[in-house]
Amino acid sequence: MRLLVVGAGATGGYFGARLVRADRDVTFLVRPGRAAVLRERGLRITGAGEDDRIDARLVTAAELRDSHGSDGSYDLVLMSVKATALAQAMEDIAPAVGPSTAILPVLNGIGHLDALSARFGTAAVLGGVALLATSVDARGDIVVLAPGATLTLGDQRGGAASPRAGRALELLGGAGFDVTVSENILAEMWHKWVFIATAGAITCLMRGTVGDIVSVPGGTEYAKAVLAETAAVSAAAGFPLPDERFATLQTTLTQPDSSFGPSFYRDVMAGRPTEVEHVFGDLTSRAAALSVSTPLMDLATMNLRVYEHRNAHTAV
Repeated sequence: MRLLVVGAGATGGYFGARLVRADRDVTFLVRPGRAAVLRERGLRITGAGEDDRIDARLVTAAELRDSHGSDGSYDLVLMSVKATALAQAMEDIAPAVGPSTAILPVLNGIGHLDALSARFGTAAVLGGVALLATSVDARGDIVVLAPGATLTLGDQRGGAASPRAGRALELLGGAGFDVTVSENILAEMWHKWVFIATAGAITCLMRGTVGDIVSVPGGTEYAKAVLAETAAVSAAAGFPLPDERFATLQTTLTQPDSSFGPSFYRDVMAGRPTEVEHVFGDLTSRAAALSVSTPLMDLATMNLRVYEHRNAHTAV
């Protein structure tokens, strides 16, 4: 079976490299600039005991169009792009999507499922949740910040695995990271969304790590209040967090001396664009539609919108 990994960054690059090492048929769809870096240095993974280099099979969007025509020939498309690149990515993968192709996006939030389903059909688009701690350094290498990686997938409509989900599990399993099929993948996605939105909101608004926030008066209460808001939205949407899961998230987000700062926070501190609309804006819009009050998330959303506006104005 053939796998197309869309993007070779912190998420797609890591999973794709592990799959190459497991002798899977993997091709990376990358932009020309990223392709040049990977052809010169190889796809490298370092940190947390990792030290690997692979010569990845690469293709650009133009090459994919020229070589595959319109009928597609990939069994699975693993999409690991930022939400801001989703529209272009959908155009780029179109030649690789055939009648039986499964598309597995591992983006944050949930709105991307609607866009992908509208373009390729609900049955073709699986839900997915990736949990790992990686980043890309200035040389373009993937740095593992903490060991361990998991990938959860499932059919949007829930229930037992469809043939597409089963093939995806077969292709992705046994490659050095945990892969499971969930019978309620939407709940898994919502619960990750709660965590990502809360962690991003508290650290970006305060411009500090979890440890920085809880070290000052009111910090712990603030983190708990934001988590309560996001969890309330998930519950109103039909996906309440189990008490144990909620308690675990609360502990993680109020841990004294924690150096944790999510990718949102790292992007802001580095002056990079964020996925504010896909992760924050979509959540607050759904909250309003569900009549759930989210004043702290609204504030964090406006804060990052101002940040994006200033970045765009400075770039001009």
